[in-house]
Amino acid sequence: MQWDPAQYDHFADERTRPFLDLLARIPVQSPRRIVDLGCGTGAPAALMARRWPSARIEGIDSSPAMIDRAQRLGTDRLTFHLGDVATWRPDGDVDVIISNATLQWVPGHWELLRRWAGAVPVGGCLAFAVPANFDAPSHVLMREMAESPRWRDRLAGVLRHHDSVRRAPDYGELLLDAGLDIDVWETTYLHRLSGADPVLDWVRGTGLRPVLERLAESDTDVAAAEFEQEYGAQLRAAYPSGPHGTLFPFRRIFAVGHR
Repeated sequence: MQWDPAQYDHFADERTRPFLDLLARIPVQSPRRIVDLGCGTGAPAALMARRWPSARIEGIDSSPAMIDRAQRLGTDRLTFHLGDVATWRPDGDVDVIISNATLQWVPGHWELLRRWAGAVPVGGCLAFAVPANFDAPSHVLMREMAESPRWRDRLAGVLRHHDSVRRAPDYGELLLDAGLDIDVWETTYLHRLSGADPVLDWVRGTGLRPVLERLAESDTDVAAAEFEQEYGAQLRAAYPSGPHGTLFPFRRIFAVGHR
């Protein structure tokens, strides 16, 4: 899937807030090496470099566009490269494994987490966050449209469903089974967005991307524009603009396992 760093960064502050909340709960004081799986534009890794000025931090992402943007932030101890999260293996020399808003895109991430959790060294940590909003109107409406007679032939199987992530207690049990102490929680952020179609603009940077990419492959940009127009109207009804902008609730699950 093709990512657009500029589109993703339209809501950089709102997207960074959950990472900061996750980062604040990591109890490791002086990690030597950190791996950020699904590092995106590199901004979160740069924040970690400020918190842990002696750590070596490696960012991995499967998007060439994201890595190209991230490499502009690179230093001798902050590096980024292309890689597949699904095939990454810890080598025993990683004190903090962290992944934010990535695992929902990875089929079978449950087994990946088992492997990563089992590799956490004494004093080390596995920390991750995933969205838990697949039952929100933004996602339900998108799936319903994709499955409608107008679009289902072209969009069959392209979207993720609520089973893309597990429940918070499930993640807690996984980390406990690996012998880790846990800190697991859920937060619903109430983002205040501005603009004519702010929720549509938000999902253009994330959840809508597979739809737009599939339509671009199988049809013309006209089809993508038609889908966006219809979907945008439904989003405006589901998330009406008020005198203070558009309020967009967004639930996320966080998990930190420490050995």
